[in-house]
Amino acid sequence: MKKFDLKKLKDIDYKKLAKDFWYGKPHGERRLGDLYCEKTGLYKHREWRGFKDTMYYFNMIWLYNYGSIVAEVLKSGGLEGLPLFVKGLWRYRWIGQAYLPVLHWFDRGLEGMRGETLRASAWHYNAMVGVSVQQILNMLKADANMHGGKHNDTWKHTIAHKETLWGGVFYPWSDKFQNVPMEMIPYFVTCHVNNHTVLNYIDAVQSIGLPGDPCPMCQAEAGLFVLDDMPDYAPFMVSTNEACDGSVASTVLQEWLWDKPLFAMPQPMQFDDPLVQEHCANEIRELWKFVEEQTGVAPNFDLMNKRLESQNELQRFEWEKWDVAANTNHYPINGVAQALYRIYQSQYGDNPIWHRTDKRVRKIMEKCVEQRIDTFPKTRHRVIAWSCAPLYYSNWCTWAYNCWGLNTIINMDSLMFNMTIRTDNLDNTVLDMARYHEWAPMRRMAVGGMHHIFELWEYMEKFHCDMVMMYDQLQCKGMQGVHGMFEDEFRARDIHAIWMPHALPDKRTVSRSEIRTIINDYMTTVMHEEPIDPSLLDFDDSQGW
Repeated sequence: MKKFDLKKLKDIDYKKLAKDFWYGKPHGERRLGDLYCEKTGLYKHREWRGFKDTMYYFNMIWLYNYGSIVAEVLKSGGLEGLPLFVKGLWRYRWIGQAYLPVLHWFDRGLEGMRGETLRASAWHYNAMVGVSVQQILNMLKADANMHGGKHNDTWKHTIAHKETLWGGVFYPWSDKFQNVPMEMIPYFVTCHVNNHTVLNYIDAVQSIGLPGDPCPMCQAEAGLFVLDDMPDYAPFMVSTNEACDGSVASTVLQEWLWDKPLFAMPQPMQFDDPLVQEHCANEIRELWKFVEEQTGVAPNFDLMNKRLESQNELQRFEWEKWDVAANTNHYPINGVAQALYRIYQSQYGDNPIWHRTDKRVRKIMEKCVEQRIDTFPKTRHRVIAWSCAPLYYSNWCTWAYNCWGLNTIINMDSLMFNMTIRTDNLDNTVLDMARYHEWAPMRRMAVGGMHHIFELWEYMEKFHCDMVMMYDQLQCKGMQGVHGMFEDEFRARDIHAIWMPHALPDKRTVSRSEIRTIINDYMTTVMHEEPIDPSLLDFDDSQGW
Protein backbone atom coordinates (compact mmCIF):
# COMPACT_ATOMS: atom_id res chain seq x y z
CA MET A 1 0.00 0.00 0.00
CA LYS A 2 1.26 3.45 -0.96
CA LYS A 3 2.07 5.63 2.05
CA PHE A 4 0.36 8.98 2.35
CA ASP A 5 2.83 11.84 2.10
CA LEU A 6 2.35 13.95 5.24
CA LYS A 7 4.42 16.73 3.68
CA LYS A 8 1.54 17.45 1.30
CA LEU A 9 -0.66 18.37 4.24
CA LYS A 10 1.94 20.89 5.36
CA ASP A 11 2.07 22.44 1.89
CA ILE A 12 -1.68 23.17 1.84
CA ASP A 13 -2.54 26.82 2.32
CA TYR A 14 -5.47 26.35 4.70
CA LYS A 15 -6.11 30.06 4.92
CA LYS A 16 -6.53 30.25 1.13
CA LEU A 17 -8.64 27.08 1.16
CA ALA A 18 -11.01 28.58 3.71
CA LYS A 19 -11.18 31.85 1.76
CA ASP A 20 -11.99 30.01 -1.50
CA PHE A 21 -14.69 28.03 0.29
CA TRP A 22 -16.34 31.12 1.72
CA TYR A 23 -15.93 33.53 -1.20
CA GLY A 24 -15.29 31.21 -4.15
CA LYS A 25 -12.13 31.11 -6.21
CA PRO A 26 -11.16 34.38 -7.90
CA HIS A 27 -11.93 34.65 -11.61
CA GLY A 28 -8.50 33.68 -12.92
CA GLU A 29 -8.44 30.46 -10.86
CA ARG A 30 -11.93 29.08 -11.49
CA ARG A 31 -11.37 26.87 -14.56
CA LEU A 32 -15.07 26.72 -15.36
CA GLY A 33 -14.45 24.50 -18.40
CA ASP A 34 -13.36 21.67 -16.11
CA LEU A 35 -16.95 21.43 -14.86
CA TYR A 36 -18.34 20.24 -18.20
CA CYS A 37 -19.25 16.69 -19.10
CA GLU A 38 -17.85 15.77 -22.51
CA LYS A 39 -20.01 16.85 -25.49
CA THR A 40 -22.99 17.96 -23.37
CA GLY A 41 -21.91 21.20 -21.72
CA LEU A 42 -23.73 19.91 -18.62
CA TYR A 43 -21.97 20.20 -15.27
CA LYS A 44 -20.24 17.27 -13.58
CA HIS A 45 -21.10 19.04 -10.34
CA ARG A 46 -22.50 22.41 -9.31
CA GLU A 47 -20.37 25.50 -9.72
CA TRP A 48 -19.05 26.57 -6.32
CA ARG A 49 -19.55 30.34 -6.13
CA GLY A 50 -18.59 30.74 -2.50
CA PHE A 51 -20.88 29.79 0.38
CA LYS A 52 -23.26 32.76 0.22
CA ASP A 53 -23.73 32.82 -3.57
CA THR A 54 -23.97 29.03 -3.87
CA MET A 55 -26.72 28.96 -1.25
CA TYR A 56 -28.43 31.86 -3.01
CA TYR A 57 -28.26 30.03 -6.33
CA PHE A 58 -29.66 26.83 -4.88
CA ASN A 59 -32.47 28.49 -2.93
CA MET A 60 -33.39 31.60 -4.92
CA ILE A 61 -32.70 30.33 -8.43
CA TRP A 62 -33.06 26.54 -8.59
CA LEU A 63 -35.66 25.92 -5.86
CA TYR A 64 -37.38 29.29 -6.27
CA ASN A 65 -37.83 28.93 -10.00
CA TYR A 66 -39.08 25.37 -9.89
CA GLY A 67 -41.53 26.53 -7.25
CA SER A 68 -42.47 29.63 -9.21
CA ILE A 69 -43.03 27.56 -12.37
CA VAL A 70 -45.52 25.35 -10.53
CA ALA A 71 -47.07 28.39 -8.85
CA GLU A 72 -47.46 30.22 -12.17
CA VAL A 73 -48.99 27.10 -13.76
CA LEU A 74 -51.58 26.95 -10.96
CA LYS A 75 -52.16 30.71 -11.01
CA SER A 76 -52.54 30.98 -14.80
CA GLY A 77 -54.40 27.70 -15.29
CA GLY A 78 -56.54 27.48 -12.18
CA LEU A 79 -57.53 24.00 -10.98
CA GLU A 80 -56.95 22.51 -14.41
CA GLY A 81 -53.56 24.22 -14.79
CA LEU A 82 -51.24 21.42 -13.69
CA PRO A 83 -52.98 18.51 -15.49
CA LEU A 84 -53.38 20.74 -18.56
CA PHE A 85 -49.68 21.58 -18.53
CA VAL A 86 -48.73 17.90 -18.20
CA LYS A 87 -51.10 17.04 -21.04
CA GLY A 88 -49.48 19.78 -23.13
CA LEU A 89 -46.05 18.21 -22.52
CA TRP A 90 -47.26 15.10 -24.35
CA ARG A 91 -49.10 16.92 -27.15
CA TYR A 92 -46.53 19.57 -28.13
CA ARG A 93 -42.86 18.65 -28.32
CA TRP A 94 -41.66 22.25 -27.87
CA ILE A 95 -43.21 22.43 -24.37
CA GLY A 96 -41.28 19.42 -23.08
CA GLN A 97 -38.08 20.29 -24.90
CA ALA A 98 -38.11 23.79 -23.43
CA TYR A 99 -39.47 23.01 -19.95
CA LEU A 100 -37.13 20.16 -19.02
CA PRO A 101 -33.81 22.02 -19.55
CA VAL A 102 -35.03 25.45 -18.40
CA LEU A 103 -32.77 25.59 -15.32
CA HIS A 104 -29.80 24.61 -17.49
CA TRP A 105 -30.67 27.77 -19.45
CA PHE A 106 -30.12 29.68 -16.21
CA ASP A 107 -26.81 27.87 -15.64
CA ARG A 108 -25.43 28.86 -19.03
CA GLY A 109 -26.56 32.48 -18.85
CA LEU A 110 -25.40 33.01 -15.26
CA GLU A 111 -22.16 31.02 -15.36
CA GLY A 112 -19.39 32.57 -13.32
CA MET A 113 -21.64 35.35 -11.99
CA ARG A 114 -21.26 36.45 -8.38
CA GLY A 115 -22.88 38.81 -5.90
CA GLU A 116 -25.23 41.52 -7.15
CA THR A 117 -24.58 40.61 -10.79
CA LEU A 118 -25.84 37.09 -10.14
CA ARG A 119 -28.96 38.38 -8.39
CA ALA A 120 -29.98 41.09 -10.88
CA SER A 121 -29.40 38.85 -13.90
CA ALA A 122 -31.30 35.96 -12.30
CA TRP A 123 -34.38 38.11 -11.67
CA HIS A 124 -34.51 38.89 -15.40
CA TYR A 125 -34.43 35.18 -16.20
CA ASN A 126 -37.11 34.48 -13.62
CA ALA A 127 -39.39 37.10 -15.19
CA MET A 128 -38.98 35.57 -18.64
CA VAL A 129 -39.84 32.12 -17.32
CA GLY A 130 -42.92 33.48 -15.53
CA VAL A 131 -44.26 35.19 -18.64
CA SER A 132 -43.47 32.10 -20.76
CA VAL A 133 -45.53 29.91 -18.44
CA GLN A 134 -48.38 32.43 -18.61
CA GLN A 135 -48.34 32.31 -22.41
CA ILE A 136 -48.18 28.50 -22.53
CA LEU A 137 -51.16 28.20 -20.18
CA ASN A 138 -53.09 30.86 -22.10
CA MET A 139 -52.56 28.80 -25.25
CA LEU A 140 -53.48 25.49 -23.65
CA LYS A 141 -56.59 26.78 -21.87
CA ALA A 142 -57.98 27.97 -25.20
CA ASP A 143 -56.60 25.12 -27.33
CA ALA A 144 -59.31 23.18 -29.20
CA ASN A 145 -56.84 20.31 -29.62
CA MET A 146 -56.73 19.91 -25.83
CA HIS A 147 -60.51 20.09 -25.45
CA GLY A 148 -61.77 17.49 -27.89
CA GLY A 149 -62.02 19.92 -30.82
CA LYS A 150 -64.40 22.25 -28.94
CA HIS A 151 -64.03 26.02 -29.11
CA ASN A 152 -64.48 27.11 -25.51
CA ASP A 153 -65.06 30.60 -24.13
CA THR A 154 -61.32 31.18 -23.66
CA TRP A 155 -60.74 30.35 -27.34
CA LYS A 156 -63.35 32.97 -28.28
CA HIS A 157 -61.60 35.57 -26.10
CA THR A 158 -58.05 35.10 -27.39
CA ILE A 159 -56.26 36.97 -30.20
CA ALA A 160 -53.46 35.23 -32.11
CA HIS A 161 -50.74 37.28 -33.79
CA LYS A 162 -47.22 37.00 -35.16
CA GLU A 163 -44.49 37.07 -32.51
CA THR A 164 -42.89 40.13 -34.16
CA LEU A 165 -46.08 42.17 -33.85
CA TRP A 166 -46.04 44.33 -30.71
CA GLY A 167 -48.74 43.17 -28.28
CA GLY A 168 -49.57 46.76 -27.27
CA VAL A 169 -51.78 47.31 -30.33
CA PHE A 170 -54.35 45.09 -28.56
CA TYR A 171 -54.41 47.13 -25.33
CA PRO A 172 -57.93 48.49 -26.10
CA TRP A 173 -59.31 44.95 -25.51
CA SER A 174 -56.98 43.79 -22.73
CA ASP A 175 -59.72 43.73 -20.08
CA LYS A 176 -61.79 41.18 -22.03
CA PHE A 177 -59.37 39.45 -24.42
CA GLN A 178 -55.86 38.10 -24.15
CA ASN A 179 -53.42 38.36 -27.01
CA VAL A 180 -50.94 35.52 -27.46
CA PRO A 181 -48.09 35.69 -30.01
CA MET A 182 -48.07 32.50 -32.05
CA GLU A 183 -44.37 31.72 -32.24
CA MET A 184 -42.84 33.59 -29.27
CA ILE A 185 -42.78 30.52 -27.04
CA PRO A 186 -42.86 27.60 -29.55
CA TYR A 187 -40.03 29.11 -31.60
CA PHE A 188 -38.17 32.08 -30.10
CA VAL A 189 -37.93 31.01 -26.46
CA THR A 190 -37.24 27.36 -27.17
CA CYS A 191 -34.20 28.24 -29.34
CA HIS A 192 -32.52 29.86 -26.36
CA VAL A 193 -33.42 27.13 -23.89
CA ASN A 194 -32.74 24.13 -26.13
CA ASN A 195 -30.91 24.60 -29.43
CA HIS A 196 -32.14 21.24 -30.79
CA THR A 197 -35.84 22.11 -30.59
CA VAL A 198 -36.57 23.96 -33.84
CA LEU A 199 -34.41 21.86 -36.16
CA ASN A 200 -37.23 19.42 -36.89
CA TYR A 201 -39.52 22.32 -37.83
CA ILE A 202 -36.96 23.65 -40.31
CA ASP A 203 -36.59 20.19 -41.81
CA ALA A 204 -40.37 19.75 -41.97
CA VAL A 205 -41.01 22.86 -44.07
CA GLN A 206 -38.12 22.01 -46.39
CA SER A 207 -39.59 18.52 -46.82
CA ILE A 208 -42.63 20.02 -48.56
CA GLY A 209 -40.47 21.87 -51.07
CA LEU A 210 -39.28 25.14 -49.45
CA PRO A 211 -35.64 25.84 -50.44
CA GLY A 212 -33.06 25.93 -47.68
CA ASP A 213 -31.81 29.48 -48.29
CA PRO A 214 -34.65 31.65 -46.82
CA CYS A 215 -34.36 32.92 -43.25
CA PRO A 216 -34.40 29.89 -40.91
CA MET A 217 -36.56 31.85 -38.47
CA CYS A 218 -39.36 31.98 -41.02
CA GLN A 219 -38.79 28.34 -41.93
CA ALA A 220 -39.11 27.24 -38.30
CA GLU A 221 -42.25 29.34 -37.75
CA ALA A 222 -43.93 27.73 -40.76
CA GLY A 223 -42.66 24.28 -39.77
CA LEU A 224 -44.60 24.46 -36.52
CA PHE A 225 -47.78 24.48 -38.58
CA VAL A 226 -46.57 21.85 -41.05
CA LEU A 227 -46.09 19.39 -38.16
CA ASP A 228 -49.38 20.42 -36.50
CA ASP A 229 -47.44 21.51 -33.43
CA MET A 230 -49.30 24.80 -32.96
CA PRO A 231 -52.26 24.96 -30.55
CA ASP A 232 -55.61 26.00 -32.06
CA TYR A 233 -56.24 28.74 -29.52
CA ALA A 234 -57.93 31.69 -31.28
CA PRO A 235 -60.66 32.41 -33.85
CA PHE A 236 -58.55 34.79 -36.00
CA MET A 237 -54.96 35.91 -36.50
CA VAL A 238 -53.02 39.10 -37.20
CA SER A 239 -49.79 38.96 -39.22
CA THR A 240 -46.97 41.33 -40.10
CA ASN A 241 -44.05 41.48 -42.53
CA GLU A 242 -41.50 42.13 -39.78
CA ALA A 243 -38.57 41.50 -39.87
CA CYS A 244 -38.55 40.94 -43.64
CA ASP A 245 -40.64 39.54 -46.48
CA GLY A 246 -39.63 36.06 -45.39
CA SER A 247 -42.22 36.56 -42.63
CA VAL A 248 -44.85 37.14 -45.32
CA ALA A 249 -43.95 33.81 -46.89
CA SER A 250 -44.25 31.98 -43.56
CA THR A 251 -47.63 33.65 -42.96
CA VAL A 252 -48.90 32.30 -46.29
CA LEU A 253 -48.21 28.76 -45.10
CA GLN A 254 -49.58 29.46 -41.61
CA GLU A 255 -52.83 30.90 -42.95
CA TRP A 256 -53.22 28.00 -45.38
CA LEU A 257 -52.71 25.38 -42.66
CA TRP A 258 -54.66 27.18 -39.90
CA ASP A 259 -57.49 28.46 -42.14
CA LYS A 260 -58.65 31.43 -40.01
CA PRO A 261 -59.66 35.04 -40.76
CA LEU A 262 -56.47 37.07 -41.20
CA PHE A 263 -55.54 40.74 -40.95
CA ALA A 264 -52.16 41.56 -42.53
CA MET A 265 -50.53 44.58 -40.87
CA PRO A 266 -47.41 45.59 -42.82
CA GLN A 267 -44.55 47.60 -41.34
CA PRO A 268 -42.86 50.05 -43.74
CA MET A 269 -39.15 49.62 -44.33
CA GLN A 270 -38.43 53.32 -45.02
CA PHE A 271 -40.37 54.91 -42.19
CA ASP A 272 -38.78 58.34 -41.70
CA ASP A 273 -41.16 59.96 -44.20
CA PRO A 274 -44.12 61.66 -42.41
CA LEU A 275 -46.48 60.31 -45.10
CA VAL A 276 -45.33 56.79 -44.30
CA GLN A 277 -45.98 57.53 -40.63
CA GLU A 278 -49.58 58.44 -41.37
CA HIS A 279 -49.97 55.35 -43.53
CA CYS A 280 -48.76 53.11 -40.69
CA ALA A 281 -51.07 54.89 -38.22
CA ASN A 282 -54.00 54.17 -40.54
CA GLU A 283 -52.98 50.50 -40.60
CA ILE A 284 -53.39 50.43 -36.82
CA ARG A 285 -56.83 52.03 -37.11
CA GLU A 286 -57.79 49.42 -39.71
CA LEU A 287 -56.55 46.69 -37.39
CA TRP A 288 -58.79 48.00 -34.63
CA LYS A 289 -61.77 47.88 -37.00
CA PHE A 290 -60.93 44.28 -37.86
CA VAL A 291 -60.68 43.24 -34.20
CA GLU A 292 -63.98 44.97 -33.42
CA GLU A 293 -65.66 43.17 -36.34
CA GLN A 294 -64.30 39.80 -35.23
CA THR A 295 -65.06 40.18 -31.52
CA GLY A 296 -68.14 42.40 -31.55
CA VAL A 297 -66.47 44.53 -28.83
CA ALA A 298 -65.58 48.21 -29.28
CA PRO A 299 -62.04 49.37 -28.33
CA ASN A 300 -61.58 50.94 -24.91
CA PHE A 301 -59.14 53.79 -25.45
CA ASP A 302 -59.11 54.85 -21.80
CA LEU A 303 -57.89 51.38 -20.93
CA MET A 304 -55.32 51.61 -23.74
CA ASN A 305 -53.94 54.89 -22.38
CA LYS A 306 -53.66 53.40 -18.90
CA ARG A 307 -51.68 50.44 -20.23
CA LEU A 308 -49.48 52.71 -22.36
CA GLU A 309 -48.63 54.88 -19.36
CA SER A 310 -47.74 51.76 -17.43
CA GLN A 311 -45.52 50.65 -20.32
CA ASN A 312 -43.91 54.11 -20.45
CA GLU A 313 -42.92 53.62 -16.82
CA LEU A 314 -40.99 50.49 -17.83
CA GLN A 315 -39.21 52.42 -20.58
CA ARG A 316 -38.19 55.21 -18.24
CA PHE A 317 -36.49 52.72 -15.96
CA GLU A 318 -34.83 51.15 -18.99
CA TRP A 319 -33.25 54.53 -19.73
CA GLU A 320 -31.96 54.69 -16.14
CA LYS A 321 -30.38 51.26 -16.61
CA TRP A 322 -28.77 52.35 -19.87
CA ASP A 323 -27.34 55.44 -18.19
CA VAL A 324 -25.68 53.34 -15.48
CA ALA A 325 -24.42 50.84 -18.09
CA ALA A 326 -23.03 53.59 -20.31
CA ASN A 327 -21.30 55.74 -17.72
CA THR A 328 -20.24 53.53 -14.81
CA ASN A 329 -18.74 50.15 -13.93
CA HIS A 330 -21.66 49.45 -11.59
CA TYR A 331 -24.26 47.96 -13.97
CA PRO A 332 -25.25 44.57 -12.47
CA ILE A 333 -26.89 42.85 -15.46
CA ASN A 334 -24.95 40.64 -17.85
CA GLY A 335 -25.31 40.88 -21.62
CA VAL A 336 -27.60 37.91 -22.24
CA ALA A 337 -30.03 38.66 -19.38
CA GLN A 338 -30.25 42.30 -20.42
CA ALA A 339 -30.87 41.54 -24.11
CA LEU A 340 -33.44 38.75 -23.73
CA TYR A 341 -35.39 40.56 -21.01
CA ARG A 342 -35.56 43.70 -23.11
CA ILE A 343 -36.88 41.79 -26.14
CA TYR A 344 -39.46 39.97 -24.01
CA GLN A 345 -40.58 43.11 -22.20
CA SER A 346 -40.84 45.44 -25.17
CA GLN A 347 -42.40 42.89 -27.52
CA TYR A 348 -45.04 41.56 -25.12
CA GLY A 349 -45.93 44.96 -23.73
CA ASP A 350 -47.08 45.81 -20.23
CA ASN A 351 -47.22 43.00 -17.68
CA PRO A 352 -47.17 43.08 -13.84
CA ILE A 353 -44.18 40.70 -13.84
CA TRP A 354 -42.01 43.37 -15.53
CA HIS A 355 -42.88 45.92 -12.87
CA ARG A 356 -42.11 43.52 -10.02
CA THR A 357 -38.80 42.61 -11.64
CA ASP A 358 -37.80 46.23 -12.30
CA LYS A 359 -38.52 47.08 -8.66
CA ARG A 360 -36.15 44.33 -7.49
CA VAL A 361 -33.49 45.21 -10.05
CA ARG A 362 -33.65 48.92 -9.21
CA LYS A 363 -32.86 48.10 -5.59
CA ILE A 364 -29.85 46.01 -6.61
CA MET A 365 -28.61 48.56 -9.13
CA GLU A 366 -28.88 51.45 -6.67
CA LYS A 367 -26.87 49.43 -4.15
CA CYS A 368 -24.16 48.85 -6.76
CA VAL A 369 -24.00 52.55 -7.60
CA GLU A 370 -24.08 53.78 -3.99
CA GLN A 371 -21.42 51.30 -2.86
CA ARG A 372 -19.42 51.68 -6.11
CA ILE A 373 -19.37 47.93 -6.71
CA ASP A 374 -17.35 46.97 -9.79
CA THR A 375 -19.82 44.41 -11.14
CA PHE A 376 -17.62 43.04 -13.95
CA PRO A 377 -14.09 43.51 -12.55
CA LYS A 378 -12.35 41.43 -15.25
CA THR A 379 -13.59 43.64 -18.10
CA ARG A 380 -10.90 44.18 -20.72
CA HIS A 381 -13.14 45.43 -23.52
CA ARG A 382 -16.57 47.03 -23.53
CA VAL A 383 -18.46 45.38 -26.37
CA ILE A 384 -21.55 46.43 -28.31
CA ALA A 385 -23.30 43.58 -30.17
CA TRP A 386 -24.90 44.61 -33.47
CA SER A 387 -27.38 43.06 -35.94
CA CYS A 388 -29.38 39.83 -35.37
CA ALA A 389 -28.03 37.44 -32.75
CA PRO A 390 -27.63 33.63 -32.90
CA LEU A 391 -30.65 32.37 -30.97
CA TYR A 392 -29.03 29.01 -30.31
CA TYR A 393 -26.07 30.67 -28.59
CA SER A 394 -27.36 33.78 -26.85
CA ASN A 395 -25.12 32.99 -23.85
CA TRP A 396 -21.92 33.42 -25.91
CA CYS A 397 -21.41 36.75 -24.13
CA THR A 398 -21.31 34.99 -20.72
CA TRP A 399 -18.61 32.68 -22.09
CA ALA A 400 -16.75 35.60 -23.71
CA TYR A 401 -16.58 37.52 -20.42
CA ASN A 402 -15.44 34.50 -18.40
CA CYS A 403 -12.85 33.47 -21.00
CA TRP A 404 -11.60 36.78 -22.42
CA GLY A 405 -13.00 39.66 -20.35
CA LEU A 406 -15.26 40.78 -23.22
CA ASN A 407 -18.14 42.55 -21.48
CA THR A 408 -21.23 43.00 -23.67
CA ILE A 409 -22.58 46.33 -22.47
CA ILE A 410 -25.56 46.61 -24.84
CA ASN A 411 -27.18 44.75 -27.75
CA MET A 412 -28.79 46.20 -30.86
CA ASP A 413 -32.16 44.57 -30.14
CA SER A 414 -32.21 46.24 -26.72
CA LEU A 415 -32.22 49.66 -28.37
CA MET A 416 -35.14 49.13 -30.74
CA PHE A 417 -38.13 50.57 -28.88
CA ASN A 418 -36.26 53.63 -27.63
CA MET A 419 -39.29 55.85 -26.94
CA THR A 420 -42.31 56.55 -24.79
CA ILE A 421 -45.79 56.96 -26.25
CA ARG A 422 -47.92 60.09 -25.88
CA THR A 423 -51.40 59.71 -24.42
CA ASP A 424 -52.57 63.35 -24.60
CA ASN A 425 -54.92 62.74 -27.57
CA LEU A 426 -55.77 59.78 -29.80
CA ASP A 427 -54.14 61.16 -32.96
CA ASN A 428 -50.77 61.63 -31.22
CA THR A 429 -51.10 58.26 -29.53
CA VAL A 430 -51.70 56.42 -32.80
CA LEU A 431 -48.79 58.20 -34.50
CA ASP A 432 -46.48 57.20 -31.64
CA MET A 433 -47.81 53.65 -31.67
CA ALA A 434 -47.03 53.55 -35.39
CA ARG A 435 -43.47 54.69 -34.67
CA TYR A 436 -43.12 52.08 -31.94
CA HIS A 437 -44.50 49.44 -34.28
CA GLU A 438 -41.94 50.46 -36.92
CA TRP A 439 -39.04 50.25 -34.46
CA ALA A 440 -39.63 46.54 -33.91
CA PRO A 441 -36.81 44.02 -33.31
CA MET A 442 -34.61 43.61 -36.39
CA ARG A 443 -36.68 46.18 -38.32
CA ARG A 444 -35.24 49.59 -37.52
CA MET A 445 -31.51 48.85 -37.40
CA ALA A 446 -31.39 45.81 -39.67
CA VAL A 447 -33.53 46.75 -42.67
CA GLY A 448 -34.61 50.30 -41.82
CA GLY A 449 -32.20 52.13 -44.11
CA MET A 450 -28.53 53.11 -43.87
CA HIS A 451 -29.13 55.90 -41.36
CA HIS A 452 -30.54 53.44 -38.83
CA ILE A 453 -28.18 50.58 -39.65
CA PHE A 454 -25.24 52.91 -39.01
CA GLU A 455 -26.63 54.13 -35.67
CA LEU A 456 -23.99 51.73 -34.41
CA TRP A 457 -21.38 54.51 -34.29
CA GLU A 458 -23.62 56.76 -32.19
CA TYR A 459 -24.44 54.03 -29.66
CA MET A 460 -20.86 52.79 -29.58
CA GLU A 461 -19.77 56.24 -28.46
CA LYS A 462 -22.70 56.66 -26.05
CA PHE A 463 -21.95 53.38 -24.23
CA HIS A 464 -18.17 53.92 -24.37
CA CYS A 465 -17.54 50.66 -26.21
CA ASP A 466 -14.18 49.89 -27.80
CA MET A 467 -15.17 46.72 -29.67
CA VAL A 468 -18.05 45.48 -31.85
CA MET A 469 -19.39 41.95 -32.01
CA MET A 470 -20.86 42.00 -35.49
CA TYR A 471 -23.48 39.31 -35.98
CA ASP A 472 -23.42 37.91 -39.50
CA GLN A 473 -26.73 36.13 -40.15
CA LEU A 474 -25.76 34.13 -43.22
CA GLN A 475 -29.32 33.83 -44.58
CA CYS A 476 -30.35 37.45 -43.98
CA LYS A 477 -30.26 39.00 -47.44
CA GLY A 478 -30.63 42.53 -46.05
CA MET A 479 -27.61 42.61 -43.75
CA GLN A 480 -25.51 40.54 -46.15
CA GLY A 481 -25.95 43.38 -48.63
CA VAL A 482 -24.16 45.89 -46.37
CA HIS A 483 -21.38 43.61 -45.16
CA GLY A 484 -18.72 45.37 -47.23
CA MET A 485 -19.87 48.83 -46.13
CA PHE A 486 -19.42 47.86 -42.48
CA GLU A 487 -15.96 46.51 -43.24
CA ASP A 488 -15.00 49.82 -44.86
CA GLU A 489 -16.31 51.80 -41.88
CA PHE A 490 -14.52 49.58 -39.34
CA ARG A 491 -11.23 50.15 -41.15
CA ALA A 492 -11.80 53.88 -41.59
CA ARG A 493 -12.73 54.32 -37.90
CA ASP A 494 -10.00 51.93 -36.65
CA ILE A 495 -12.58 49.83 -34.78
CA HIS A 496 -11.96 46.29 -33.58
CA ALA A 497 -14.89 44.19 -34.83
CA ILE A 498 -15.33 40.42 -34.67
CA TRP A 499 -17.67 38.99 -37.30
CA MET A 500 -19.80 36.19 -35.87
CA PRO A 501 -21.40 34.06 -38.62
CA HIS A 502 -24.55 32.15 -37.65
CA ALA A 503 -27.92 30.99 -38.96
CA LEU A 504 -30.24 32.45 -36.30
CA PRO A 505 -31.93 29.30 -34.85
CA ASP A 506 -30.08 26.63 -36.87
CA LYS A 507 -26.89 25.55 -35.12
CA ARG A 508 -26.02 23.10 -37.91
CA THR A 509 -24.78 25.86 -40.23
CA VAL A 510 -22.29 27.36 -37.76
CA SER A 511 -21.85 25.57 -34.43
CA ARG A 512 -21.28 27.19 -31.05
CA SER A 513 -17.80 25.69 -31.07
CA GLU A 514 -17.01 27.42 -34.37
CA ILE A 515 -18.21 30.75 -32.95
CA ARG A 516 -15.88 30.36 -29.96
CA THR A 517 -12.97 29.48 -32.26
CA ILE A 518 -13.52 32.65 -34.30
CA ILE A 519 -13.45 34.78 -31.13
CA ASN A 520 -10.42 32.89 -29.77
CA ASP A 521 -8.51 33.40 -33.01
CA TYR A 522 -9.25 37.13 -33.09
CA MET A 523 -8.26 37.65 -29.46
CA THR A 524 -4.95 35.81 -29.88
CA THR A 525 -3.86 36.83 -33.39
CA VAL A 526 -5.24 40.39 -33.59
CA MET A 527 -5.48 41.55 -29.96
CA HIS A 528 -2.47 39.47 -28.77
CA GLU A 529 -4.21 38.74 -25.47
CA GLU A 530 -4.17 35.71 -23.17
CA PRO A 531 -7.40 34.12 -21.90
CA ILE A 532 -8.51 34.76 -18.34
CA ASP A 533 -9.77 31.18 -18.07
CA PRO A 534 -7.89 28.84 -20.50
CA SER A 535 -10.22 25.93 -19.63
CA LEU A 536 -12.95 27.68 -21.66
CA LEU A 537 -10.93 27.96 -24.86
CA ASP A 538 -11.85 24.60 -26.37
CA PHE A 539 -14.57 22.17 -25.31
CA ASP A 540 -17.14 20.01 -27.08
CA ASP A 541 -20.79 20.89 -26.41
CA SER A 542 -22.15 19.57 -29.71
CA GLN A 543 -24.81 17.48 -27.97
CA GLY A 544 -25.63 20.06 -25.31
CA TRP A 545 -28.88 21.92 -24.95
